[in-house]
Amino acid sequence: MHNIALNKIHQFNKYFLIYLVFLGFCGIIFLYSKYDVSNDSTISEWLINYQGGFTRRGLIGEICFNIAKFFKSDLRFVILLFQVFTYLTFLFLTYKFFKNIIINYLFLFVIFTPIFLLYPIAEIEVLARKEVFLYIYFLCFLFLSNPNSHYHKYINLYIVIITPIVCLIYEEIILFFPFIVACLIIQRQVKKFSTFFKICFLFVPSVLIVIFFFLFPLSVENHEVMKESLLTNFNERCYMSCRLLTVNDINQFGVIIDFMYGSNSIQDIFKFAIRYFLIILIGFFPLFFIAYHSKFKKENIFSQFKLNNILFLLLFLFIPLLPLFIFGYDWGRWVGMMISFSIFFYFFLYKCQYINVDFETMSNKLFFLMNKKKLVVFIFIIFAFGWNQKTVMSGDVATNPLWKVPYNTSKLIFGVKSFRIFQDSPLILWHKKYIE
Repeated sequence: MHNIALNKIHQFNKYFLIYLVFLGFCGIIFLYSKYDVSNDSTISEWLINYQGGFTRRGLIGEICFNIAKFFKSDLRFVILLFQVFTYLTFLFLTYKFFKNIIINYLFLFVIFTPIFLLYPIAEIEVLARKEVFLYIYFLCFLFLSNPNSHYHKYINLYIVIITPIVCLIYEEIILFFPFIVACLIIQRQVKKFSTFFKICFLFVPSVLIVIFFFLFPLSVENHEVMKESLLTNFNERCYMSCRLLTVNDINQFGVIIDFMYGSNSIQDIFKFAIRYFLIILIGFFPLFFIAYHSKFKKENIFSQFKLNNILFLLLFLFIPLLPLFIFGYDWGRWVGMMISFSIFFYFFLYKCQYINVDFETMSNKLFFLMNKKKLVVFIFIIFAFGWNQKTVMSGDVATNPLWKVPYNTSKLIFGVKSFRIFQDSPLILWHKKYIE
């Protein structure tokens, strides 16, 4: 039995590595093919910098700006190098995270859900967006939080120092703080509210930075300085994410809401909501099913709120993320971020043996699949590679990424000079209507 388990682990490591290498290869090809596209939203948020003053999401753009200026290089090429490096780093950490884990077929459905690792490759408009820094940050946190880590004692220092830096790159990490706090509570078996508040105090510097960004946004005049610096040094136009930084733009929630909802009928909005409810229900179902049959081994502060069941805890952690779907048009991105944090969170609990998983009950409920390997494989292929969500809420569900991803990659390698974002995409239309 021991040899069989080791063989299964070895096979998973091998095939999972091949899968991630494939994703990494496709990611490099896609990023290279579109890094010089003038209206690509993947680039626009990387153009934000501090040339006009301290502003949100500007740290990584300022680094790219100064590197490109120092080496007299093309800014977009420097951004491309950073994007490739961060995406490959994320894939590498993902492999290290799942390596040597004891896998069963239910776990495979969770890891290969198409709204997780496959999504940025299937919908390249979200490839190497700044949420990749959040994933890297969270994975590093989980590595440090592992009881077997030699650097376990530095976890508080990591939160106090690194978290504010991540906030300077992408402030929406603040909405995922509950996942980090939950990990610390579970790991340290926190039962007292006084200890809980001490943990929360670690995030005060990060919260203050985010509050500062929204209380003191970039002025229109300073934004013009930033725009001019991009134009003068690199002949780059400030657009889309780079444009939405000023006092006027932060107060434009009414405009955003009007674009998201005012331009659509009640029937359309209802259709969007139903579609994403089904996307979340189907894409999250394997994780929800396993989480429902998982409970804490030891009591902690969540036990006082009847959150011993991991599914209920996950739903509780989702509450701060709901505003993303109200004020953000990229519903596909938010779903991708939710599933990524949720999967890493669950498997952290599983790997560190903080939870009991009732595999027997799950097997009994799935009795109709017992000894039907071909059927399970067929369902797995359809589920994992037959569909994925689009980027924006109005986008319909995409189909057949198993074919489209290799096909588009081969086209780019063997003949198509570059990839172009559709000029009539919802994000581009919004940009033209409200910004230009």
